[in-house]
Amino acid sequence: MHSPNLSRRVFLKASGGVLAGTLAFASGPIALLAPSRSWALSLESLSSRQGEMLLAITRQIFPHPDLEDAVYAMVVKSLDRKAADASLHALLKEGMDALDMAAGGDWLALDDAARLEHLAPMAGGAFFETVRGDAVVSLYDNPLAYVHFGYGGAEGDGGYLSKGFNDLTWLPEPPKPQGGYLPYESAG
Repeated sequence: MHSPNLSRRVFLKASGGVLAGTLAFASGPIALLAPSRSWALSLESLSSRQGEMLLAITRQIFPHPDLEDAVYAMVVKSLDRKAADASLHALLKEGMDALDMAAGGDWLALDDAARLEHLAPMAGGAFFETVRGDAVVSLYDNPLAYVHFGYGGAEGDGGYLSKGFNDLTWLPEPPKPQGGYLPYESAG
């Protein structure tokens, strides 16, 4: 039985792309959760370059200089899944092609200021709003972003009441109500 001899390049081209990176902050909060400094994301509908562009576009729309690319990759993962729909795939491709054309061929080769110069006029358009709309949820509503921004998230019973609800240190303490702040304080 003869197995076809596929090169890695042909395999990746046939199976979508791959988006990969390395954590920039070895001692950051995300690095403490990660089993490795390297990460990779398999893409089903988008090419590797399209994944890289969408990551860079998301970083331009929602700039957080010390936020790891691994968190921005959550947006690429979401858009890749949705790009299985041919019309959305075409919209994303047209938007990225327009950026490349405006940049003289390679938008990714530009510095951040030049990238923004070409992306800003697209604000309000279907491509820009599709990426922005998905990123609002995919970027900020995930455990990696929670760790980075210090949001504890829902932590089961007791959640906010017992774990950080009243941890402000820059405001004076308000007068304590007669029954207490928490439901179990008045039951005693």
